[in-house]
Amino acid sequence: MFPMELATLGSGCFWCTEAVFQQLKGVKSVKSGYAGGTTENPTYEQVCTGRTGHAEVIQVEFDPSVISYEELLEVFFETHDPTTMNRQGNDVGTQYRSIILYHSDEQKEIAERVKKRLDESGKWKNPIVTEIKPFTEFYIAENYHQDYYNQNKNQPYCRVVISPKLQKFEKSFKLKLT
Repeated sequence: MFPMELATLGSGCFWCTEAVFQQLKGVKSVKSGYAGGTTENPTYEQVCTGRTGHAEVIQVEFDPSVISYEELLEVFFETHDPTTMNRQGNDVGTQYRSIILYHSDEQKEIAERVKKRLDESGKWKNPIVTEIKPFTEFYIAENYHQDYYNQNKNQPYCRVVISPKLQKFEKSFKLKLT
């Protein structure tokens, strides 16, 4: 049995990203939090100011014998717009930037290769702006942000933004779902 690995990814609102990655085979856990900035132990309110340097991210614990890091990145790139700087839909600010925080040299190499391949594929009209940076620290978000979609499916943001995103994701990645 392979040891579990971590992936730390930001692709806009962590509620959306968490809801997607929770459904993948081989994913043991998904936690919403903050990373990529300089403020220690930031709160949601602090991150929303855009002055902490942190992005809303998820930290994924996964079994690489079931789903590879490269497969996780393919899901990551396919489920948000990696060509918009500091924005996903109506969510605007540095906290919503597209970012991969790698945990090893191998993850860095894979992230750079996948980004380059997708950028050169012509899939998007504009170039990919996803940051690729070394992981330093993950600060778990407040409890009410954890498993948000599953706990709040009738909330307007969940119905209007997350549910349609999940429907599209489920069609594209049905073979990778639990």
